[in-house]
Amino acid sequence: MATVGGQISHVPMTHEEKRVIFASSLGTVFEWYDFFLAGSLAVFISKSFFSGVNPTAAFIFTLLSFAAGFAVRPFGAIVFGRLGDMVGRKYTFLVTIMIMGLSTFLVGFLPGYASIGIASPVIFVAMRMLQGLALGGEYGGAATYVAEHAPAGRRGFYTSWIQATATLGLFLSLLVILGVRTALGEDAFGVWGWRIPFVASIILLAVSVWIRLQLHESPVFERIKAEGKTSKRPLTEAFAEWKNLKIVILALVGLTAGQAVVWYTGQFYTLFFLTQTMKVDGSSANIMIAIALLIGTPFFLFFGSLSDRIGRKPIIMAGLLIAACTYFPLFKALAHYTNPALEAASAKAPIVVIANPDECSFQFNPVGTSKFTSSCDIAKAALSKAGLNYENVAAPAGTLAEIKVGDTVVNTYDGKAADAKDQGKAFDKTIASTLKAAGYPAKADPSQINWPMAVVILTIMMIYVTMVYGPIAAMLVEMFPTRIRYTSMSLPYHIGNGWFGGFLPATAFAIVAAKGNIFSGLWYPIVIAVATFVIGMLFIRETKDSDIYAKD
Repeated sequence: MATVGGQISHVPMTHEEKRVIFASSLGTVFEWYDFFLAGSLAVFISKSFFSGVNPTAAFIFTLLSFAAGFAVRPFGAIVFGRLGDMVGRKYTFLVTIMIMGLSTFLVGFLPGYASIGIASPVIFVAMRMLQGLALGGEYGGAATYVAEHAPAGRRGFYTSWIQATATLGLFLSLLVILGVRTALGEDAFGVWGWRIPFVASIILLAVSVWIRLQLHESPVFERIKAEGKTSKRPLTEAFAEWKNLKIVILALVGLTAGQAVVWYTGQFYTLFFLTQTMKVDGSSANIMIAIALLIGTPFFLFFGSLSDRIGRKPIIMAGLLIAACTYFPLFKALAHYTNPALEAASAKAPIVVIANPDECSFQFNPVGTSKFTSSCDIAKAALSKAGLNYENVAAPAGTLAEIKVGDTVVNTYDGKAADAKDQGKAFDKTIASTLKAAGYPAKADPSQINWPMAVVILTIMMIYVTMVYGPIAAMLVEMFPTRIRYTSMSLPYHIGNGWFGGFLPATAFAIVAAKGNIFSGLWYPIVIAVATFVIGMLFIRETKDSDIYAKD
């Protein structure tokens, strides 16, 4: 160890420590690359695997399929966390990377809905769940493995390399997607080229497995194993004994829940917002996010290292509070700089939906079995799909909904009428021409996008991500004893990131559709971040000076 009497001994990183960090981080980069492909390619997945339902339901279904991988992550944490605490860190996360890589590879060859019908989305969701189970065991293993190799006083810096891997994995996935997209062209990419990044993951899998096979077991785990102190019942010790369970609960509600929503807002919701709401073309949006990631990624290491000096808690709490206070102005500025024509049209010709509230449904139908046929639903579906702000005004019962665009009124129709199909075509043409006449753009004009300002805004939100995420691995490791560390830290992390974070895009999308305000989805991450900040400030203690080697 690089400590003497509890004090930090400032010695250079050894060759073995560098190899541990490199191997763990590189393998995790590839796992995150695999996992992020489904989110980045949601539009193409929707068209291929969920083409049997209407476009709005298909997109929501795709978002939930993406979230399904997150939903099962806590179960992966339990299964693989138990193995990691009983068998060892190294072999457990060798298994997780194999499951992750193979399930991703198979998605690349999965036939679409047109070929095998309902089996296509079912198999896709199953692959997503396997990815989620694997990732549930991956993070705790990698973070624990690196932390248990790190000298006291440098765990924040060492584990921050693991934290940076998620962003690097997303960055790698965006680069591969952009490269394939550019090489093939939009038409070929949309038809079959989007599958190539999934298939290419088999190469990454082979490299990752080879590298991880070179590693040795964690010295801390080897010691307690030699002394016969490994846990025989890690799940019982971690979750059935209150002294540890209360720490697990606090780690969730006072740390990881808020960290998760800030992380996913900065890296995923921004991408959905740019492409689905601001109508920025996919390539431009990916490039903007990639540049922000490239600029922001070194801050993971900066804040990880800083947490070794001033503590983990103040950095994480500051990130939560600043993010919650600035999301609304930042997203409004992002809208201004990426699609000013849309902003101008909204101010010049505001949109109002005049409808009977009793006919307005909450249009959240993940399985595509419901038909939204009321005139109110038709009006809101059209505007939500276009990513437009609108106000809701109540109308008397028995009247058809109307859409008022500035001073122009567009009549809707009853979706159950005998000639509903013909009326629908006429309505689509009328609303499109009305919006165009009012100055509403169908897509963001590339010549009007202020790239420098858009990248600055995205980078600011990326720095928030690095503040809350950079130090958190070290903090979670330091909160729990060695014998049940893998299990204990994995569950709150994956409930926070898998549930609070993973469902953010779908939840925010549903809130926006219900409220009619493109920014209203931000209330979800803001409320969670503020609640986590309050609980964290009151109940979470600083851990940077903890001696994890004494925690058997």
